[in-house]
Amino acid sequence: MKKLINKFKEGKIAEGNLILILIAIIILLAIFSPKFLTANNIKNLVRQTSIIGVVAIGMTFVIISGGIDLSVGSILGVASIISSMLMVSGLPIFLAIIVAMVVCTLLGVINGIIVYDGKVPPFIATLGMMTAARGIVMLISNARMIAGLPRTFSNFAQITILGMPSLFFVWLLVIIATFIVTSQTVIGRNLFAFGSNPEAARLSGINIRTLTYFIYGISGFMCAIAGILMTSRLSNGIPTAGTGYELDAIAAAVVGGASLSGGSGTIIGTVLGALLIAIIRNGGNLLGINPFILQISVGVLIVVSVMIDQRRKASV
Repeated sequence: MKKLINKFKEGKIAEGNLILILIAIIILLAIFSPKFLTANNIKNLVRQTSIIGVVAIGMTFVIISGGIDLSVGSILGVASIISSMLMVSGLPIFLAIIVAMVVCTLLGVINGIIVYDGKVPPFIATLGMMTAARGIVMLISNARMIAGLPRTFSNFAQITILGMPSLFFVWLLVIIATFIVTSQTVIGRNLFAFGSNPEAARLSGINIRTLTYFIYGISGFMCAIAGILMTSRLSNGIPTAGTGYELDAIAAAVVGGASLSGGSGTIIGTVLGALLIAIIRNGGNLLGINPFILQISVGVLIVVSVMIDQRRKASV
């Protein structure tokens, strides 16, 4: 319990540092790029961050447990293609969304089954799912974009509420729900206990099998939400949707304070990490910085975050 309390305090410190860094970067960008704080740019920034932000929250569950999920981008693509094909075929929007969510959640649970029952390391299990799921997407779509989606569905991503894109409010609901789960429920306590010491968690009576299925199922579910949001934003089902998102999701969680060795991480930290990475890329583009340099900077940020985490653990 004492270790969990210390990790909670460390998470709060990390979040506070990220907030200060974000404020400093925003001030600098506002000074050097007048377009940064314009309404249009903020809306675009929020739309982009909301989608990867939802995926990153699912990834946070997995990382806290001591695992990794490389299949998130491909599962997002599954959600995009399945929901698009069903809507184009005439199925009501609501039912198409439900089917896509169920399928993606099941794919996540399959990851959990392979990890727990198959005793396959999470890296390999989800790498296999990443490849297989992308193959499924290409097969059922013939590697073609799915057009002709209902206008009501396509217009959702363009709606603004109180001056903010609708995607932001979906992300906000996800943030609130997952924050409550991780900080106020038995599931959350079990998640951190499992990530800190799997054997001790098992001996204390935690059902590791069910928890593993839940963790990877949540990751798949979050990918479904993100895939549907992206499909609405692009007004098309894209076979390559989500490519590379696994790296961005891991980066957001790690920069936000989640430890790749498990046992620590917060939803708010991941949200701040996603915002930091998105703002760096957005601001860099506005300033005309070479996108490859921005990619290098994000890579350096990830490595530095992991180094800080390792040093903090070594000092405990």
